Order: sequence, then structure tokens, then C-alpha cells
Amino acid sequence: MPLETPLHGALWLGAALLSLLLTACGGGGGSSGSSSATAQSTGTMTATALLGQKIFNDTSLSLNGNQACASCHVASRGHAGPFQFVGPNSDIPTEPGSDASKFGGRMSPSIRYLSFNKSFGFKDDKGGEATPATGTPTGGFFWDGRATTLADQGKRPFTNPIEMANADVADVVSKLAAASYANDIKALYGQDIFSQDPDTVFERVALALQAFEKESPEFKTFSSKYDAFLRGQTSLSASELRGFALFNSSVKGNCAACHPSKISSDGTFPLFTDFSFDSLGVPRNWKVAGSHGDKGLCANGTDLINSLTDAEREPLCGKFKVPSLRNVGLRKAFFHNGRFTSLTDVVTFYVQRDIFPERFYLDAHGQPDIKFNDMVDDPEHMANVNTTEVPYNRHPGQDPALNADEITDVVNFLCTLTDGWTGSDLACNR
Repeated sequence: MPLETPLHGALWLGAALLSLLLTACGGGGGSSGSSSATAQSTGTMTATALLGQKIFNDTSLSLNGNQACASCHVASRGHAGPFQFVGPNSDIPTEPGSDASKFGGRMSPSIRYLSFNKSFGFKDDKGGEATPATGTPTGGFFWDGRATTLADQGKRPFTNPIEMANADVADVVSKLAAASYANDIKALYGQDIFSQDPDTVFERVALALQAFEKESPEFKTFSSKYDAFLRGQTSLSASELRGFALFNSSVKGNCAACHPSKISSDGTFPLFTDFSFDSLGVPRNWKVAGSHGDKGLCANGTDLINSLTDAEREPLCGKFKVPSLRNVGLRKAFFHNGRFTSLTDVVTFYVQRDIFPERFYLDAHGQPDIKFNDMVDDPEHMANVNTTEVPYNRHPGQDPALNADEITDVVNFLCTLTDGWTGSDLACNR
């Protein structure tokens, strides 16, 4: 049963829209009244960040000289994976490595707006420190939260055998010493930098990447149609407004429970993620061999997770980071394993998963399979899947939280979250 009794028809929509317009904009009227919250950084980047930009785009730092950070975090795609590939493996949604015959087991997530993220921990409702028993797992980088900072995240692909595939840190440093910008590294860190311990050099490189991602305006532009709407510079269409209301309604889409859409108390425009983790029971993607049985958060290998008791750790299995929905319309596939390939498919899965599981959980031959089939090797983890919150609190025979027209409206709203809006609708993977 719904947690609240909704108003019906036009009365519900009118009330919801009025409430949302007031709360999203921080008060009455069409403007947010907070110009400082959305001002893009216009200052010049530091020398460290400029070095990080060169490293970020340098393909020579990979095994075969063909892959950079930017290869899997493409600016035109919201700094997520490329929209599509060509060739014999074009149907595999995850990204190939420097060895093009090897593909990752997870989608390359967007790294835009990650400067607002924090290191992993358990937080209470006010953001304070908590225990695994009393708090919500929050923060960290990558789908499983295993990296503690942007610098930590930035280091790992260089020596990952399926990504940039360098043999070790010393291999990366030797490539940096031969790079066209090696003199920039020396100017920043000393002429003898490359005679120092490779781990020291590599740490400097990681901090440069972090500086680039924190300082460059391209990683936090707040330039979508929705941002313009919050500033009072444009209006949303009727369908987008309905989708906005449905997105926020706790008895309809309930998306804002994990993807907040309001301006924060400090004036920051919404990030559309609370950086928490959730287990959604995403179906197995048979096209991605490495994704099967991915345990996510409980197996991230961090000291904190490893220090937990089995009773504390097991409820975290199958949970993955809640991604920002900013620029979600630019992505080619969705969820950690790329199982769905359009926003309509994603929203439909959310609202129909527990009513028509046979539509989503398929075996390798396309026939109905066991529900939550990506957890079949660890069936005890199926109990961790979110089945209590709207819209997952449904059973076969019940109506979904959203009908087909409402799904379309929510998708149209999601398409307003793409950066770079200048007055015309942008391409969106509906």
C-alpha cells in the first residue's frame, strides 16, 4: 500500500507543482534568489590543475598509447563513457581497455560534480558520523566506494590490467618522464622529480588530476535547462513539469529520496545524488562477463569494510553508489552493469520490477529467469534488495506507481538535467 494517500488527478498535480516550485526555488516566484549558488568558476586554474588536465587527456600513459582518462570519461557525454562503440563488440556496454579485446565489468561512471563528494563512511540523517547499525553508507568513489578521494580514484586506472594496463607505478612514471609536458612536472615538483621514488611521483600526479577535477569549471557547470529554470531564466514544458512533480512525489516516482532536486541550505544547486548506496536487484547483463555476481559495496576492500563483522558487512552486499542524474540523458547504458539502454527502460524497471519480474529477469536465451538473477550465486544477498520504499513496494497484480504516460513525463524531466543548455532541447537517450 502507498505510504501516503495522494490527491487525485489535476488536484494532486496542481498541489504538487505549487509545492515543488516553491521548495525548488527557495520561495515564491520564478527565481531561486541565490545567484552565488550557481556561479561557475571563472578564475584561472592553478599550475597543478593545468598539469592535471594534460595528464587527464594523455593517451601515451597507457599500455598501448591509446587510452587516457578522457577516453572513458568523455566531456561531451557528461564525463561518462562514450555513447557508443563500433565494430564487433559494439553491443558490449562497458568500456574496452588499452587492450581493446578486454572490457571492464562495470560502466564508467560520470565523474562530473564529484568534487562535492566525500570519503566513504556511515552517516546519520544530519550527515554526522554513525555506526553500520545506525547509519547509512555514504560517499567514496567508484561504484563501490573503494576510493577515498578524487586523487585515489585517479590513480587506480593506470595500473588496472583491464584499463590503462601499465605494469606498475614505475612504468607510469617512465611514461610521464617521456611526456611532452615533462618539463611542466619538473617546474612544479623540482628538476630531480623523476629521480625520486616512483610512488612519490605517482602521488603528485594523482593530486594534479584531483586539482583539475576540482578546479576546472567543466566538471561543475550547473548549466542545464533545469538550472536555468531554477534561476527563473526559462520555464519547463507541461510534460517536464508533470515529470518534475512525479519525480519528487513520495507516493509516485519517489526519485528525489535518493536524487535530491532542491537547492541545498548552503545555496548549492541540486546534485541529484545523496552519494548513498542502494541495492536495486539490477538484472544480470549477459553481455558483460565480468559483471556477474558483483557484490558491490561489501567487497570494496577498504579498511573500514574489512573491519566490519560478517553481520555488519552482509547487508551491504549488492549495494552500489547512487549516481548523479545530471547529464543522465547523455549516457548510453545505465546502472553499474549497463543492463538497460534507455531512460524509458530504466524508469519502467523501477516501477514494474516487482509487478512483472518476468519482463526484466531473463536467462542467456532471453527466457524468464529467477528474480534478482545477478545474485543467484549468493541468494542470501537477495534479502538486501530494496523492496520497501516507493516505487518498489509493489507485488504482482498491483498497479505500478507510474503509468506509461507518467513514465514519459519523468523521462522528459530527466532530459532537462543535461549541461550546456542554451535555449534549445538537447539530445537525450529517451
